Amino acid sequence: MRVLITGAAGFLGSHLSERFLADGHSVVGLDNFVTGHPDNIAHLLGHERYSFVRHNISEYTYVAGDLDGVLHFASPASPIDYLELPIQTLKVGSLGTHNALGIALAKKARFFLASTSEVYGDPLVHPQPESYWGNVNPIGPRGVYDEAKRFAEAITMAYHRYHGVDTRIVRIFNTYGPRMRPRDGRVVSNFIVQALLGEPITIYGDGSQTRSFCYVDDEVEGIYRLFLQGDAMPTNIGNPVEYTVKQLAEIVVEQTGTKSPIIFKPLPEDDPKVRQPDITRARTMLGWEPKVDVRDGVRRTIEYFRTLAGSSRMAPR
Repeated sequence: MRVLITGAAGFLGSHLSERFLADGHSVVGLDNFVTGHPDNIAHLLGHERYSFVRHNISEYTYVAGDLDGVLHFASPASPIDYLELPIQTLKVGSLGTHNALGIALAKKARFFLASTSEVYGDPLVHPQPESYWGNVNPIGPRGVYDEAKRFAEAITMAYHRYHGVDTRIVRIFNTYGPRMRPRDGRVVSNFIVQALLGEPITIYGDGSQTRSFCYVDDEVEGIYRLFLQGDAMPTNIGNPVEYTVKQLAEIVVEQTGTKSPIIFKPLPEDDPKVRQPDITRARTMLGWEPKVDVRDGVRRTIEYFRTLAGSSRMAPR
């Protein structure tokens, strides 16, 4: 196959590009480096089946040649990013998704949308099955991301029903691993960077809020299987093992051996209190479930961030 991956220089996009290449496919990567980084794809640029286009998918986009798949992963995806880039976040979820769907329609390609567990908002159902419609504040600060992804799901289903485009929707739960951006506002990267630099480890709220942490290799395997084997309905891909944020901080302290203290700050507005995927669909349809234990995954992620020690990427924003 030959596939287009938007957001290809991002955390997930770069790993997904590797997965397609490893199975013998060709990848056209597209990114404008707003939140992605050239370092994430530097090792791919010489690959005979990889090409890269620097471009904003929210603007008119032309891709030459046949395509078998269009995988739309472009978007700011951490709270610090979409709070700083609210208009760009809304545009890439709406205009960007529309453009990517248009490419898939023109090329008669399968379309794959990277959606998010944030479509569930601050959930009133726990764990969250795909049938749950969510509890989202559309005008809150997080609404720019939540509603952009909810719109993206709606237009994807419209193209599926009206134009007959073969579509997939993945709802991604908290994912972590190498190539996360330092200081991107996500809890795993924040804790690890703070621990390695000897800074206080900052927990927002009392740390009792829960998250489910899926290592990137597991996440990408689930995404890849969904692209190949799935159906048009949304599918949760995430780790159903639930941890409190405070437990994660303690794991990072244990794994790094840091002397950093854990400090507490006020919880941001509309921050979800719980997050845990029901992965029954993924288990049944794809034969997928995560394998990497959080301690092992955190250890591997710490090793990656140690390689960035002293680089400008570790500096405070």
